[in-house]
Amino acid sequence: MGIFERYLSVWVGLCILLGVVLGNAAPDVFTALAAFEFARVNLVVAALIWIMIYPMMVQVDFGSIRDIRNKPKGLIITLVVNWLIKPFTMAALGWLFFRVFFADLVDPETATEYIAGMILLGVAPCTAMVFVWSHLTKGDANYTLVQVSVNDLIMIFAFAPLAGFLLGVTDVVVPWETLLLSVLLYVVIPLAAGIVTRKALYRPDSPERLASLLNALKPYSIAGLLGTVVLLFGLQAETIVAQPVDIVLIAIPLLIQTYGIFAVAYLAARWWRVEHAVAAPCALIGTSNFFELAVAVAISLFGLHSGAALATVVGVLVEVPVMLSLVAIVNRTRW
Repeated sequence: MGIFERYLSVWVGLCILLGVVLGNAAPDVFTALAAFEFARVNLVVAALIWIMIYPMMVQVDFGSIRDIRNKPKGLIITLVVNWLIKPFTMAALGWLFFRVFFADLVDPETATEYIAGMILLGVAPCTAMVFVWSHLTKGDANYTLVQVSVNDLIMIFAFAPLAGFLLGVTDVVVPWETLLLSVLLYVVIPLAAGIVTRKALYRPDSPERLASLLNALKPYSIAGLLGTVVLLFGLQAETIVAQPVDIVLIAIPLLIQTYGIFAVAYLAARWWRVEHAVAAPCALIGTSNFFELAVAVAISLFGLHSGAALATVVGVLVEVPVMLSLVAIVNRTRW
């Protein structure tokens, strides 16, 4: 393990600080970067994520994917946690904290919007970053691809009705262009590039060519992660400085939800004797969120400067450092 991987949490922490400093020192630069978007998907962030996950997609072996049907436990846990547990616990925690614990700190209308934003995060399981977390825990790349693909397929049909039910509204407007473009950018394109690369380089009698390429790409993958952190925190730097108390209030139930959902999925996988290479991404998929979709829907329903939009942004802010802590837990409890 190289120095960048060994001290990844340190580099991420420095990049968070760098992003906040740069975002406040040069807000116009980040405003210009934020303008590079289509269908509410920031293309700069998409490019950085693509750089991150392309090397992982090269490792996907389609010939092995068909064998996954012989070990369905990890996929079952993922789907149960993502669609039958996580959305409802997120709604319950939002209500508990902002209707009971924080009732005297936040006015009722703002509290309602914060709860709504948290619900939108809870109904949107992660797509792109899962490949990073799986890679960092030495997860099964083939199995991770199947888990993400099945989740994306369910999300297309279940996101709107489930979000509408939990929000108590019937007019949830799903930005389909955001959902479909994100899947295209974060899964389909890098997967296609990975397949082409693998077919061009991999030979059973000389696997070293492919291994050499993956080793060469590893620094770029880490650079993509760190660049994403700087950009995300730079884009939200002014909000972080302007509303620190509200950000902390929102972060508390989000942290409880994140660690709680991880514990449920990870312990279930261990109890059910799921192999660790599958259990790791199985637990981490449900723990992280598809924040691009959640932010887009929050803005569409409640407005750019609403409490719901802020809550989804806080989800972005806490995700990377929290997920790195969970990656460390997974790697230290390998079985």
